[in-house]
Amino acid sequence: MKNYTITVNGNVYDVVVEEGAGTGAPVAAPKAAPKAAPKAAPAAPKAGGAAGSVKIEAGAAGKVFKLEASVGQAVKAGDTVVVLEAMKMEIPVVAPQDGTVASIDVAVGDPVEAGAVLATLN
Repeated sequence: MKNYTITVNGNVYDVVVEEGAGTGAPVAAPKAAPKAAPKAAPAAPKAGGAAGSVKIEAGAAGKVFKLEASVGQAVKAGDTVVVLEAMKMEIPVVAPQDGTVASIDVAVGDPVEAGAVLATLN
């Protein structure tokens, strides 16, 4: 019999795996109800001051691979601001309109979910 802690979609489960009766196949039996996964503190903006009015959001979940723009930089619609890495692909996240980068809300290596605000423009 072995004890494991498994996290699925942010839920943490303690499970005991024991050999099944006569089949020789392992059978997982829940030992306890799911317990809440530890929550990370909300991330504060990592660069710049006040957030801008135009949000630049992640189109897919992934990891921040590269920051192409910096706070105070003028960007045109379609310019790459952040590059995400997901499933070994680099995904550029572009400015939706012309503006000035007001904040960069992530750092290289940060994991992000789809829809997360990566940066803002004024």
